[in-house]
Amino acid sequence: MTGYDFTGVLLAIHVAPAASAPMEERDAARLVEGVGIEGDRYATAKGTYSHKPHPDRQVTLIEIEALDALARDHGIDLPPHETRRNLTTGGVPLNHLVGRDFRVGDVVLHGARLNVPCQYLEDLLGKKVFKPLIHRSGLNCIIVKGGTIRPGDSVRPA
Repeated sequence: MTGYDFTGVLLAIHVAPAASAPMEERDAARLVEGVGIEGDRYATAKGTYSHKPHPDRQVTLIEIEALDALARDHGIDLPPHETRRNLTTGGVPLNHLVGRDFRVGDVVLHGARLNVPCQYLEDLLGKKVFKPLIHRSGLNCIIVKGGTIRPGDSVRPA
């Protein structure tokens, strides 16, 4: 596998209406090109880091495999909604998608940079996740082509 030859699946969608608000699971979401996920804190400029706008905060992804490893290797249970990432994937090599376009259903995303774990998440959750999530904290993306996505959609190269 070259890191760009894969077919994965979208497992869950989460948004939060404001900074520190609980993440809400959705059975569908509309991704707006150049903006973000409709109703999410970064699309409405109400996120923790909205005062430092950056296009790669439009949508964030994390691998279920990273969460499974966190539980297995560190004894830390971190369900998808607690990661504060928008999309949870399975079978997708997110670290290999930096600088590449890929599809979630019919939506096209650009993997802009790896997500860096932050002390904010650790403080918010009261779980020691900062160090175990280094290099496994997900992918920040830009929405290249918008549309509606749903859990079960395929995730694959563009």
